[in-house]
Amino acid sequence: MSRAFPKGRADGKPQYPTIPVADVTAISRQRRRLIWQIGFFTLFALAPVFNILRYDLTAGHAWLLGMEWRLGLDAFSAGEISALEAAGNVLFRLFLPLLGGAALFLFAAWKWGRLYCGWLCPHFSVVETINKLMQRASGKPSVWERQPLPPWKPDGKPWRADARWWFAVVPAAIGFAFVWAVVLLTYLLPPAEIYGNLASASLTRNQALFIGAATTVLSLEFLFARHLFCRFACAVGLFQSLAWMGNRDAMVVGFQRARASECGSCLPDRRSACEAVCPMRLKPRNIKRHMFTCTQCAQCVTACAESQRDNPQGPLLDWVADEAARQNEAAFRAARAREFDRSASD
Repeated sequence: MSRAFPKGRADGKPQYPTIPVADVTAISRQRRRLIWQIGFFTLFALAPVFNILRYDLTAGHAWLLGMEWRLGLDAFSAGEISALEAAGNVLFRLFLPLLGGAALFLFAAWKWGRLYCGWLCPHFSVVETINKLMQRASGKPSVWERQPLPPWKPDGKPWRADARWWFAVVPAAIGFAFVWAVVLLTYLLPPAEIYGNLASASLTRNQALFIGAATTVLSLEFLFARHLFCRFACAVGLFQSLAWMGNRDAMVVGFQRARASECGSCLPDRRSACEAVCPMRLKPRNIKRHMFTCTQCAQCVTACAESQRDNPQGPLLDWVADEAARQNEAAFRAARAREFDRSASD
């Protein structure tokens, strides 16, 4: 029986199909990001259960890593410590830990951008999930999108919307909203009490009002305003973006502008794969200040790697930092200056 071999090269040796390294790296990056998102969402939901982090309104103190976190003001009220000692307790047990944590968080944002948003944030993971479901249902990731996305995946394979997916969009939004409402309540009240009351359908009036109101508001937000919240209303994201903008060496999505002629028509209808996949509806090839709300999810980088998989020069988008980040901005300014000079001469 004959055995089939791969097609030979010019020198007669067999040639096996290969996958570009950039393509593999970009895809594996998205898999790692998904694992981080699932893991952090699980931590977000279970942190109150295991007293990793929550504030107990019933007991009047916080929990941190399984230990009670008190400010020591009860001793001051009882006259056991002086006002100076009470002030020291507040400083060392509240303000310094909070300021230290905020400083580390902002340093990470200063260096890597809104990495927390794109890789960890439990709200953004819901945003992306509903985006994909809504895109399957309507061809658009948001009800506010003016035009449907291109009916092709970054690798060139066609896809089409199916209105039956709306039966998944609305339940998913309400389901995520309910989970969020319950979890938020467990950050304030004993989780055992909340989950026990839910299981026995015996929530108190205030508990039911909180869960009902939060579920309603979050459902509307997930369905109609999730992008608007991330871009304009989230203080955590805003401070990350401000820190990131203040560092010219920070990590950005770099674009090889010298090869711009190869870009912008990577899909059959001459539209860009990188713009189609951005969950924040940005234009990834733009200058940094126009990417203020970029979450560093790197979906544009992955899409570019897939669409350029047959290009021997590789993709045009990738993460860059330090001097490469500065050069990326300088190249954009130079290109804009040349365009201005040509228009002025005309």
